[in-house]
Amino acid sequence: MDPERPRVLKLLQAHGWNATSFQILEPGFRYWFDGDDAVVGYVDIGSAWVVAGPPVAPTDRVREVTERFLGFASSCDKRVSFFATESRFQELVGGPSLRIGNQPVWDPVDWTGTLERSRSLREQLRRARAKCVSVRPLESAELSSMRSSIDALTERWLATHPMAPMGFLVQVHTHTFPEERRCFAAEHEGKLIGFLGVIPIYARGGWFFEDLVSDPAAPNGTVELLVDAGMRAAAESGIRYVTLGLVPLAGDVGGPLRAFRGWTARLYDFDGLRAFKAKFRPRAWDPIYLSHPGVSSTRAILDTLRAFARGGLLSFGVRTLLRGPSIVLRILALLLVPWTILLSLPISERWFPSEPVRWGWVAFDAVVAVLLYRLSERWDHRLAIVLAIAITADAALTFYQAMTFDFVFRRAPWELAVIYLALMAPMLSATLLWSGLRHRRSI
Repeated sequence: MDPERPRVLKLLQAHGWNATSFQILEPGFRYWFDGDDAVVGYVDIGSAWVVAGPPVAPTDRVREVTERFLGFASSCDKRVSFFATESRFQELVGGPSLRIGNQPVWDPVDWTGTLERSRSLREQLRRARAKCVSVRPLESAELSSMRSSIDALTERWLATHPMAPMGFLVQVHTHTFPEERRCFAAEHEGKLIGFLGVIPIYARGGWFFEDLVSDPAAPNGTVELLVDAGMRAAAESGIRYVTLGLVPLAGDVGGPLRAFRGWTARLYDFDGLRAFKAKFRPRAWDPIYLSHPGVSSTRAILDTLRAFARGGLLSFGVRTLLRGPSIVLRILALLLVPWTILLSLPISERWFPSEPVRWGWVAFDAVVAVLLYRLSERWDHRLAIVLAIAITADAALTFYQAMTFDFVFRRAPWELAVIYLALMAPMLSATLLWSGLRHRRSI
């Protein structure tokens, strides 16, 4: 274990007020200490440091520590942004900030009343219990013995997401300081099918339901049963503040962020996440900010995305593409439409050895476009296999035609560019489909 972490833990126990404060103990963080009573947890992305929340410090020192850390970063030629700050930081420090979403909060004492007012929640709990799903608290010692089961469950859960796993504040890591955590296991027929990991918010006497993971095949109501167990345990422990964490881009965010929410809906269901947390009827939605002193909001957003991407935005994008998300399949389908129309026009005759061959490609591409679009609407494993085989054959036949016909008669640079495009498109499409199939087999 990093020898600095026990020191960080002591500071958190004294001054950890932000909901995300405990998360700086997880792997990947660096620490800057200011005296004996303050620490800043951040990730280094090369040209910038992205801080998880505000400094951990006495209230009357937060502004001073922030300014001293900014000075230190400047001396190291680093930009700084503070991700997931709350209104308290804005009041103590001020400076430019961007609202990036909302955080739902509960008072567990009111949980019984919440259930009484929500028929849908009661029904989900009934369904899970009817399927013999049970939830029990885990002792810290059990986390070690169950580590392989928890990790396997987490992998199955992550596999259901169209985006590649992220880092920074959203990685699932349940094994750092287990004695400080509260954990709940959902089991069915002796098998782990769900997990709730709770971390403390020391200075507020609160709990953050950090990890809420369920098996893709878990019975309906499993997640609700885990939340119910967590809320009841919190009430019994005298906890008066619980949060399920940030819902990105929810609430009164700026126009560009609202547009981004729409553009990326098929990769990350922001609205669905908000609806999921809203069904537990929080008593309030607190605004969450990205604070960016001395940095433009655009640059701060890009720096934060790099922190989440774990290894750079380009590699993250490639990892996501290779999972075969539905939006990629839809784009491939839509790109095939103008290509197929172009093949059907008389000007394309010179690219084929005969008219029957040309019209055969037109018909084939038209069918593939329709089926890819259908697959983007709803994943069908058998259809994906058929398409992967067909497009692989397409790539092989295109290569054969290029070598025996096109490269023989086409020598102009623009003609060679068209041939290479015709070769690369089916090869890329086949790669994405086979990779998507492998990814979904792990679910």
